[in-house]
Amino acid sequence: MNDKERVAIFIDGSNHYHIVKDMFKNKVSPNNFNFDKFIKFLVNGRNLIRTYYYSAPLDIGFDRETYMKQQKFFDRLQRVQNFKLVLCRMQKVKIDGKTVYQVKEDDIHLAVDMVKLAYNNAYDTAILVSSDGDFVPAVQAVKEIGKNVENLGFETKFSYYLKRECDKFRKLTKKEVKTFF
Repeated sequence: MNDKERVAIFIDGSNHYHIVKDMFKNKVSPNNFNFDKFIKFLVNGRNLIRTYYYSAPLDIGFDRETYMKQQKFFDRLQRVQNFKLVLCRMQKVKIDGKTVYQVKEDDIHLAVDMVKLAYNNAYDTAILVSSDGDFVPAVQAVKEIGKNVENLGFETKFSYYLKRECDKFRKLTKKEVKTFF
């Protein structure tokens, strides 16, 4: 029997993408982020159950080139071992007369999966890669049944509320993030 701590990683894809993009001011593409290396860093010798990445496909009719780049990125993600890409939906809205797209349902899918898998005893520790404080109720539910939750934020953006609720918090510096390219 393997008595290693079992971990599941939950990545808020849109949050991760935009933080990394802003961190490097378009000098590197977040699509070139090395998730294999990043996951090994997070797992740190423990037993990885699975990594879940939540995102939404762009609208091909709005910007075909960006859509194709995203599809190549998704294809690369799906080749990562023990990795599940969870695609949600994109919603078109008008803000100040301008059409913008917003990712919808990603946070709720992540929260439900994190809680459901905890209740099904699929992992011992959840690693949440997000700077979104909206996940606090899910973190509390997971901890309530005796599971651990680690949060990975970034030096440029993290949630104090989420940090306070998690068992462990790590803030990645720009220098550390750069090692994943």
